[in-house]
Amino acid sequence: MQNKVTTIEKVIAEHCFTGMSILLPGFVNVGVAESLIDGLLATDITDLQVISNNTSVPGRGIGKLVRADRIRKITCSHIGNNAETCERVVKGEINITFCPQGSLCEKVRAGGAGIGGILTPTGVYTPMQDGKQLLEWDNEKGEFRFVKPEDPTAGPRYILELPLHADVAFIHAYKADTLGNVVYRRTSRNFNEVFATAADYVIVEAEHIVEVGELDPDEIMTPHFIVDAVVQGKALTEA
Repeated sequence: MQNKVTTIEKVIAEHCFTGMSILLPGFVNVGVAESLIDGLLATDITDLQVISNNTSVPGRGIGKLVRADRIRKITCSHIGNNAETCERVVKGEINITFCPQGSLCEKVRAGGAGIGGILTPTGVYTPMQDGKQLLEWDNEKGEFRFVKPEDPTAGPRYILELPLHADVAFIHAYKADTLGNVVYRRTSRNFNEVFATAADYVIVEAEHIVEVGELDPDEIMTPHFIVDAVVQGKALTEA
C-alpha cells in the first residue's frame, strides 16, 4: 500500500506555488490547518487566491496569511472577526468576494462532485445576485427559464451559483492513517470534509498518524483516494 506520509517542507515545495488557489477550511480557529499555514509562511509563496469561510482573527490561522500580505484574493462568508482583513480590503490590497455560508459550501461541494452549479434562493433581490444568472420556475410550463433582474416576477427565483475548485486544499484532521483515510473530531470537522473533495492536490495535516487498519472503517469520514499527502500536525486548542 502507498504510504502518503511526508513532511510539510517537502509537500509545500513540490505542490504549492505563487498565485495558486487554495481551499482553507475551518471556522475561525477550529479545524484550521495551522501547521501547513506556518509551513507556507516559511516560504516566499504569495498572491494566494483563498477560498475559506472566514479569515480567523489577527495573528491566528488564516489571519497569519493576512498579516504577512500573502493573500491577493479571497472568497469567503465574513471577515468581521479580523480587523486586519477589513483594513486590507478597504485599502484595496485584498480583492474580496462575499458568499453566503451555505452557498459557499454548496459551491465547493459542486466543484468536488463535478456538478455544473447550484440553484439557490439565497441572495435573490440583494447585491448577491449582481453579475449572476437568474432562473425562474414557470409553473405553467413546468420548467426553469433564465430571467433578468428587472423582469416581472412570475414564480420562485434562484441564483445560479457556479462551482468552486482549487489547486490545493489544506485539511486538518484528528487522525489519518498512512494511506490517507481521515477522521475528524467534533466541530473541527466543519468545512474540512467537503473542502477535501474540491482540489487538485489535497494535503492533510493530522494530529495523530496511525497505521493502516487501526481506523474503524465505519468512522472514516474522508477516504484515502481523495487525499494526496499526509503530514504531522498539532493538536488544536479549540475543537
